[in-house]
Amino acid sequence: MDIVVKGRKTEVPERFRKHVAEKLKLEKIQRLDAKVISLDVEVSKEPNPRQADRCDRVEITLRSRGPVIRAEAAASDPYAALDLAAEKLDARLRKQHDKRFSRRGARRISAAEVPDHVPGAATLNGNGLSASEEESDGVPTKKIGSLEVKGEGPLVVREKTHVAAPMTLDQALYEMELVGHDFYLFVDSETKEPSVVYRRHAYDYGVIHLSTDPMVAEAQTSTAGGTLGG
Repeated sequence: MDIVVKGRKTEVPERFRKHVAEKLKLEKIQRLDAKVISLDVEVSKEPNPRQADRCDRVEITLRSRGPVIRAEAAASDPYAALDLAAEKLDARLRKQHDKRFSRRGARRISAAEVPDHVPGAATLNGNGLSASEEESDGVPTKKIGSLEVKGEGPLVVREKTHVAAPMTLDQALYEMELVGHDFYLFVDSETKEPSVVYRRHAYDYGVIHLSTDPMVAEAQTSTAGGTLGG
């Protein structure tokens, strides 16, 4: 694998290309991510004299069979910008590497072990209900979020609300790898709609985009209302 160095609206001197090769050591990068496919470095120049302290920008893009990792920085000269961007890249590579290995070494705990590992966890009876939950009229009742369900019903073990800024698909894949989950819910910055990325086989990923349709929503509401009324 080679490092591709290119300039955007600026010339890249040979001296800088050599500095890139010395700064971004491929052996070190491949130790942290053995599945690296390509490494691109793009240099750009800001002509605005008011931004002289940030006139040179360097963006490093690392592509592998996992998520794309990007690191960029701006400084008064391209060498300083490269140093800053390289530090960011190294930190993100190490974080992903540590996440990957800690996830492999993690041991799953059984349901019976949950109370021993999670303080305050509810103890369930044989029917999957809270042991402290009382039954009325012989029909078990349980609280699920804002719902009170009698008898058989959906089991919600945890409910969370997150505030998140819209992001690109690449960033969503990167965040999914960082948290170590098999899926990641996000708001697509292009469509402004909720979407989900998920892991398939090996290093393949899938994405589901959710778009709202007023006609479908109205039909579902009408059907639900008729069922309840009957």
